[in-house]
Amino acid sequence: MMDQRGVIDDLPAIGFGTYPMRGQRAVEAVVSAVHAGYRLIDTAVNYQNEDAVGRGLDESGVDRSEVIVTTKLPGRDHGYDATLRSFEASCHRLGSEVVDLYLIHWPNPSFGKFVDSWRAMVQLRRDGRARAIGTSNFTEEHIERAADATGVLPAVNQVEMHPYFPQVGLRAFHREHGIATVAWSPLGKGSALFDEPVVRFAATRLNVTPAQVVLRWHVQLGSVPIPKSADPGRQRENLDVFDFDLTDQEVEDIVALGRPDGRLFGGDPNVHEEL
Repeated sequence: MMDQRGVIDDLPAIGFGTYPMRGQRAVEAVVSAVHAGYRLIDTAVNYQNEDAVGRGLDESGVDRSEVIVTTKLPGRDHGYDATLRSFEASCHRLGSEVVDLYLIHWPNPSFGKFVDSWRAMVQLRRDGRARAIGTSNFTEEHIERAADATGVLPAVNQVEMHPYFPQVGLRAFHREHGIATVAWSPLGKGSALFDEPVVRFAATRLNVTPAQVVLRWHVQLGSVPIPKSADPGRQRENLDVFDFDLTDQEVEDIVALGRPDGRLFGGDPNVHEEL
């Protein structure tokens, strides 16, 4: 199997999500996030903010080599040659010749082209254009199909993960195969999660916010959450989760909040199509 440990060994415990920010708002958010200490910045073609992320990194004054930038291939660009063209366009918008972490955004299995895209990404990795490659919203079956065809496992699989959808089985598969779990929408949406007794009681016990409890839960499980906030104070707060610990029972009780219908929307990778 191809060795992708370089980037993954350096993967920060918490990253910064940029969806759905665009334009100057996204530029300013990236600048403040980098100044707050974030060193993993997540974008995608379909977020329509790769250019803003690139500008924000430039305006931050921090050397690009100190930041891991993730971007993602959209479904409309699946296929070997289309993937290579899409990658070049992303590089142009980001203002970089190399992408630190390049992911397939969704498998779009009915299209039947994600394995061809994965082959192209393996080539980009071998050519040194992508430092590491991975997937997003892939199931175990999708990952196995890509790996069987190429001999290369994804370095990461970025998936929906939060206490109402804790991805217990998929995380176990990731651990078994040395794949890092990156969590999008790590805090869920709305206030219901923060009102859960186990979250509220842990926040009171530790004198932290419910959001910090949930982000600490991710860290202790070994997933990498990528919360989004344009507010500099909230950005700093979301990073400030390394001087306290949840008990093992609290971690288990938060996992137990998982629901069969816990997804935020109908994003089942077996049927959801993203172009």
